Amino acid sequence: MINITLKDGNIREAENGITAADIIKGISMGLFKNSMACKIDGALCDLRTIVDKDCVFEALTFDDEDGKNAFRHTASHILAQAVKRLYPDTKLAIGPAVEDGFYYDFDTAEPFTPEIMQKIEGEMKKIVKEDLEIKQFLLPADEAIEFMKSKGEIYKTELIAEHAGKGEPISFYEQGGFADLCKGPHLLKTGAVKAFKLLSCTAAYWRGDSKNKSLQRVYGTAFPKQSELEAHLAMLEEAKKRDHNKLGRDLKFFTTNELIGQGLPVLLPKGARVLQILQRFVEDEEQKRGWMLTKTPFFAKSDLYKISGHWDHYRDGMFVIGDGEKDGEVFALRPMTCPFQYQAYLSESRSYRDLPLRYNETSYLFRNEASGEMHGLIRVRQFTLSEGHLMCAHEQLADEFKSCLELAVFMLKTLGLYEDVSYRFSRWDPENREKYIGTAQQWEEAEGVMENILGGLEIPYKNGVGEAAFYGPKLDIQIKNVHGKEDTLITIQIDQMLAEKFGMEYTDRDGSKKNPYIIHRSSIGCYERTLALLIEKYAGAFPMWLAPEQVRVLPITDRQIPRAKEITDILENAGLRCTLDGRSEKLGYKLREAQLEKLPYMLVIGDKEAEDGTVSARKRGQGDAGSMSLDEFLARAQKEVAGKIID
Repeated sequence: MINITLKDGNIREAENGITAADIIKGISMGLFKNSMACKIDGALCDLRTIVDKDCVFEALTFDDEDGKNAFRHTASHILAQAVKRLYPDTKLAIGPAVEDGFYYDFDTAEPFTPEIMQKIEGEMKKIVKEDLEIKQFLLPADEAIEFMKSKGEIYKTELIAEHAGKGEPISFYEQGGFADLCKGPHLLKTGAVKAFKLLSCTAAYWRGDSKNKSLQRVYGTAFPKQSELEAHLAMLEEAKKRDHNKLGRDLKFFTTNELIGQGLPVLLPKGARVLQILQRFVEDEEQKRGWMLTKTPFFAKSDLYKISGHWDHYRDGMFVIGDGEKDGEVFALRPMTCPFQYQAYLSESRSYRDLPLRYNETSYLFRNEASGEMHGLIRVRQFTLSEGHLMCAHEQLADEFKSCLELAVFMLKTLGLYEDVSYRFSRWDPENREKYIGTAQQWEEAEGVMENILGGLEIPYKNGVGEAAFYGPKLDIQIKNVHGKEDTLITIQIDQMLAEKFGMEYTDRDGSKKNPYIIHRSSIGCYERTLALLIEKYAGAFPMWLAPEQVRVLPITDRQIPRAKEITDILENAGLRCTLDGRSEKLGYKLREAQLEKLPYMLVIGDKEAEDGTVSARKRGQGDAGSMSLDEFLARAQKEVAGKIID
């Protein structure tokens, strides 16, 4: 007999050699029906695993991330099997579970049209109905290679060959005569995948490299219940309506043009106005908190980037100007501002009395993003960043890091984005030393310092190994767009290496020379990305203080235009962003147009309002706010703007 310690601490006895599935059945048949996989002594396993020793055991349901992944990975195998049944010459690449679904990459000569996608989905339903048993089997690496070669699976063969030298057996899963390379875990039968939907088909390069073959990537999602699938599909439809890449264009916030180039959006008056409002707000707030504004060049000689390490570690992501043939100099547009602001620090001698020294800048940056990575305003090649670099002594580091985080949190709360973010402690990857500067000891020290700081701040963060900057660890504040794609919005980084590389020093109290610690930080992140997220968050209906147009004055007939013009001038002089719609159109038409543009307020002026000095106010989302004096409306609007109220 063996002892099975459950998640709640209870211990159960079981026969040696029992399966994980039978352990769960012994706990509860209800739990078994909802279980997707399990953990044995912390290791992820599937339910067919034999348990032959005392262990800590945990059943995983769809509510658990690993359970959800096992469920959706099984769905991806059902998709692959369906494609191979219908199109036997198709070559299989990879098919992982991803957040909110799964995908599979296929190499096939026939494009997957919407009609073909429906056909594939129908074949998947047949496979589910057949309720095929899913079995795992292992092969030595050389046999596994021959097995995949015999099936013509060139991509699977390539993957196996990379692991052939490790001496470990290669895992496969088989269902109804279809076998696929996979480490698992998987469900016990195909019939457990009750509800699924294929969502889209896009192009994707093998291994994400544009030098490789372009494949067809089919995305789908799957749930244990039809009701859950329907709720998810409804959410996706809502996401489409809020997608900034469509809504931002429809509302005339930005546009793009092929003559200008991919990843180089043109901000139209509305979008430009919102960015101006944000920039003024951010710079004023930073000034209140002791940050000093700098303005530095947009490009520099390669010599500067060679000192910072960008030339060696980031050159592929930079736009290089010239080849040096004309005058021996090579320049590059800046991908970040840090080496430029360091020159401000180096412009004079520094002592401990100067620290902390805080420089901020609204930076225009340029990064040569891959064409497949660009998306609306989320990821672009030229962008604007609320950037800052803080030089401090070691004993000041924790307090200054905390103040940088407090600034970021203040910005997020003011914008209404705080509840949508999560935190990631981005560390270096010792297995890829070539990606980083500095020694292992320096990295351990920097990460230790940051870990202590984060522990003191009690921030709930995830670890991101390999996500650090090449010069130091960072705290990334992550946020998802409406489609669930996660991006970094704000970063706060600790750097103890670049100060030494640039010769940045200060004289300490004892007269010794020391290198300052540097904190790289953004306060609101990339303005363009923030604008995209705000469009999606508010579906284009911006809070009053951020709205590019706050009030529109609507005279009912031409008779009220003079009074409407007076009202517009008064509101504009009071600081409100106000326009007059004096067109000879019916009031209903003008109101509908203003509503479609999602304006916060509309003021209707008829004969009565023109005579008695009142306005008939309509507020977005609330309809008729009633008749009031102009002074009363102005006070109400100014209070809403000053308080930065979020609807």
